[in-house]
Amino acid sequence: MYKSAFTKEFLKVLKKIKRKDIATFWRLESKIGDIIEQPTRYKPLKGELKGLRRAHVRPFVVVFEVEGDTVTFISFKHHDKSYGVDT
Repeated sequence: MYKSAFTKEFLKVLKKIKRKDIATFWRLESKIGDIIEQPTRYKPLKGELKGLRRAHVRPFVVVFEVEGDTVTFISFKHHDKSYGVDT
């Protein structure tokens, strides 16, 4: 199993989601567990986001990076806003 790390942005969104939408929070928590077990099974991104991977928690997207034995969770945004360069 991989180690996990979280950006400040990701933790901020996680806290907000837990307060406002507990069902989405639980789905996200489950997906984080799946990602930590097998991060390389998720789709790598292309272009300016090359080096990152993504997983869906409909209608949101989790963007993360795998370096060595650590998975860094970068963002959790609605699909329509996920692939912007500002991730």
